[in-house]
Amino acid sequence: MPDHPSPFSSAGDRHFDGLAEKFAGSLYGGPRGALRLALLDRLLPEMLHLDDQPVLDVGGGLGHLSGWFALRGHAVTLVEPAADMLDHARQALAGQPITFVEASLQALSQRAAGPWSLIACHAVLEWLHDPRAALATLAGQLAPGGQLSLMVFNRDALRMSNVVKGNLEKALDDRLEGTGKRQRLTPISPLTHGQIETWSAENGLAIEAVAGIRVFHDYLRHPPTTEADWSRLVALEQRYCRTEPHWRLGRYLLYTLVRTDTAT
Repeated sequence: MPDHPSPFSSAGDRHFDGLAEKFAGSLYGGPRGALRLALLDRLLPEMLHLDDQPVLDVGGGLGHLSGWFALRGHAVTLVEPAADMLDHARQALAGQPITFVEASLQALSQRAAGPWSLIACHAVLEWLHDPRAALATLAGQLAPGGQLSLMVFNRDALRMSNVVKGNLEKALDDRLEGTGKRQRLTPISPLTHGQIETWSAENGLAIEAVAGIRVFHDYLRHPPTTEADWSRLVALEQRYCRTEPHWRLGRYLLYTLVRTDTAT
C-alpha cells in the first residue's frame, strides 16, 4: 500500500494540500459559498474602516477575499500554507496588486511581519490545533488601532445543525469536532462566541462588530430552487445577520476586532 501524506501539519493543524479543486468546486462553486461571498460583499464595507490600506490575508486559500480587497484599491499580501491553493490563487488573481507568500499562520513574524493596520483571517482558526495561540499571533501583528477581520466556524451552529439532522446523541455528547481525516470538512476546532470574547480580551482586542454568516440557509429542509426564492433567502440573511438573536446561529461568525492598546 502506498503511503498517503498526513492531512495534518507538524503543529497538528489540518491543512489542505491537494484540495484546491474540491474547494473551488464543491465549496465556492455551490450555493453555500455563493451566499457566504454575497454576505461578505455587503458586510465588509459596513464592518470595517477601509481607506486603501495594505491588507494581510492570512490563510487566504483560493484568493477570493484577497481579490475582493485588491479590486477595491488595497495592496494585499496573501499568506497560505497549501502550495496548490496558492498556485490557484496566483492564476486567478494574475495582474492584481497581490503578493503571494507560502507560509503558515505561525510563521507570520518571519514571513509577513507587521505591524499591519488591517488583517483578514477567515475560516482558518477552526482548522488549527491551538486557535487560542493563533489569535494571539494575529493580535501581535496588528498595529495599535489596527483592525482584524476574523471569521470562525460557529460551534453552536454546528450543534444546532446536528440536532436538525437528527444526530441527537452526538449533540448531547457534545461530539462536534471533525477528525480532519476525511474530506467532509467538519472543522477540528469549531469555536464559540464566548471563546472569541475571552481570547480577544486576553490580547487587547475589542469586538467592534459581529455578524452571522448563513443564519438560515444551512437549516433549511428544502434549499431554494428558483431565483425568486434565492433572492428572498439572501434578503432574509442580510436583514437578520447582525440582529439578536439570529446572528448567534450563523454557520460562521464574522468579527471586526480592534487592537486597543497604544504599544509600539
